[in-house]
Amino acid sequence: MGLGFPTGISGLDLTGRAYAQAQKFGARILIAKGATKLACAQQPYEVQLAERLSVRGRAVIIATGAEYRRPALANLSQFEGAGVYYTAMPMEAQLCVGEEVIVVGGGNSAGQAAVFLAQTATRVHMLVRGDGLADAMSRYLIRRIEDNPAIVLRTHTQIVALEGDGHLERVQWRDDRTGDVQTHAIRHVFMMTGAVPNTGWLERCVVLDDKGFIKTGPELSQDDLTAAGWPLARPPYLLETSRPGVFAVGDVRGGNIKRVASAVGEGSIAVALVHQVLQQ
Repeated sequence: MGLGFPTGISGLDLTGRAYAQAQKFGARILIAKGATKLACAQQPYEVQLAERLSVRGRAVIIATGAEYRRPALANLSQFEGAGVYYTAMPMEAQLCVGEEVIVVGGGNSAGQAAVFLAQTATRVHMLVRGDGLADAMSRYLIRRIEDNPAIVLRTHTQIVALEGDGHLERVQWRDDRTGDVQTHAIRHVFMMTGAVPNTGWLERCVVLDDKGFIKTGPELSQDDLTAAGWPLARPPYLLETSRPGVFAVGDVRGGNIKRVASAVGEGSIAVALVHQVLQQ
């Protein structure tokens, strides 16, 4: 038996055709509020659920996703997907060709987004709360930002209000050094402040990276496997964690690119690998 728990930003969705197909092939689908613990000391593994229920299986697919860090703005959800975005990909870039945009964040993801968006936007305002970019961004990206006249770095600055009717139309930001608040007619904001993986319920059953995402396959070093007590002669499969038969897919996995198509593809691969595990 294999267990999968799909939630999160771009997790796997068991609705519609997918739900019907799963039933057709004999899958047992349990609707629950969520997993609270993975008991992994022995097999079969046991997943404990919120309703004091538990299920066991020789294989587990973890797809519990991640949650974006969101600033404390009262109407933020109103503009998500309508002017506020959490990724900067070609689809989002096409929405703001020839316009000014805001990138919030000072890490590498924010820097990459700013450089990418500067190719099509008239101006990119980078808003960071700190003194600059050196603490969290690679020097290579900093140089590219400094050399690009379309990118304006605004330190000690944060968004305090979003305004619009149906779609974002105006943004207010505050200079924390002076307290000055300005309103700008900017229709696109990219929140590149990172994401928090939903891995707290795993209770150290599998190896995580320094940001709390699950390590899988080639990302697991020999030291990781030794510390976790990896019992097999073979190395972990591509999406397999430090526990044999436990796989991670989607946003909860370290190295995932945070797109729906990627999560679905990883889920399909993990199912094929589960079949291999169950035949061993």
